Amino acid sequence: MKKNKYPRLMIAGVKSGSGKTTLTCALLKALKNRNLNLTSFKCGPDYIDPMFHSEVIGINSRNLDLFFNEEETIKSLFCKNAENSDIALIEGVMGFYDGISAESTAASSYDLARVLETPVVLVLDCEGMYLSIVPAIKGYIDYKKDSNIKGVILNNVSQMIYGEMKEVIEKELNIKVLGHLPNMKEISFESRHLGLITAKEVEELESKLEVMAEKVSETVDLDSLIALANEAPDIEHKSIHIKKIYDNINIAVAMDKAFCFYYADNLDLLMEMGANIIPFSPINDEKLPENIDGLIIGGGYPEVYAKKLSHNKSMRNDIYEAITLKGLPTIAECGGFMYLNETLEDIEGTEFKMVGAIKGKSYKTNKLGRFGYISLTAQEDTLICKKGMSIKGHEFHYWDSTCNGQSFKAQKPMRKKNWLCINSINNLFAGYPHLHYYSNIDFASNFIHKCNDYKKGR
Repeated sequence: MKKNKYPRLMIAGVKSGSGKTTLTCALLKALKNRNLNLTSFKCGPDYIDPMFHSEVIGINSRNLDLFFNEEETIKSLFCKNAENSDIALIEGVMGFYDGISAESTAASSYDLARVLETPVVLVLDCEGMYLSIVPAIKGYIDYKKDSNIKGVILNNVSQMIYGEMKEVIEKELNIKVLGHLPNMKEISFESRHLGLITAKEVEELESKLEVMAEKVSETVDLDSLIALANEAPDIEHKSIHIKKIYDNINIAVAMDKAFCFYYADNLDLLMEMGANIIPFSPINDEKLPENIDGLIIGGGYPEVYAKKLSHNKSMRNDIYEAITLKGLPTIAECGGFMYLNETLEDIEGTEFKMVGAIKGKSYKTNKLGRFGYISLTAQEDTLICKKGMSIKGHEFHYWDSTCNGQSFKAQKPMRKKNWLCINSINNLFAGYPHLHYYSNIDFASNFIHKCNDYKKGR
């Protein structure tokens, strides 16, 4: 067991849309401008918020999710990635106490703050509120005795009103009001059906972040936030030792505007086992990288770039041949799965030809399908696991397919709802679920073994 000090802070909200992401990015930029060594994390399964964090700090932001991982795994991953940081900033998810169901705080921001013993700063959207903010804050503090809420920041508050609200809150509740954010809609991030648009799509992102950082430096007590982060207790944890299985297993990973949803810890795990991650673009490159032993096509927005993906016929043909004729071990999640279908409807409903390794059509539904956490259990021996093996994941998509597969059973937590999914035929694992490999490390090691088998026969 190790015991080390990790200065850390969670930025949590009372609901989605409270201003967590805006404030977190602004704080990261402002603290970076002070030349602090930073790491950042996102509570929950979301891909997009960590991409914004990464744009600010220049290194991968990570996800911490207590549905995917056990408490000790969460501690180990946090400590591994936060080592040598001056401050680790964790952005919460949804409302502070919102977990996997209406009856449970499991996997909530509160749950993560509890496990990591992290001081929490609660962000409240105060538009249309005045004195009513006091009982609202009190309710969040008192709902759980170990809430760890140590301060609040008020969003959508003018400088004039802020002074009055700060005085009454601190008088009534004995909690620090650490600053405020005025209305900054002119520099807010746009959204689409999966939430925010990705960081790479935001026009003038760097200048927007700089404006946000300057504003936060004026309206938020950064020194008090830094001091609060340093009050966090030491974390006792076990290191996760990953065994290197092989050398130089070359895995091509689709990385461009269409395919950008990856958990950094998943890719790191593969690299620790011996993989070389080779990025490529299904939009821009003519063919797959040379001498590869495996292929991963993650999620993203292929429906937005369907025309460009379809027009790159040489890449589509190369991927089709690699999977169906050469037997290249392949994992395709959500958007990657959609790309492997025969056709894909774009956001306007126009149908485009895709790879065709999956004999189905991916189509627009105009509603969120099979949303949320799931546990996946293999119904048969597959590319990456034997029958009965389980791994955790989540789904979040407005598109569906006529060929979702039936190699795994997906089970919702704390509910009876389940369904069959995943096309896992010989060398292929493809379906809508996004997976977190640390929920079952054997998944990753089995994939590496399959890639090595392919390499030996290449």
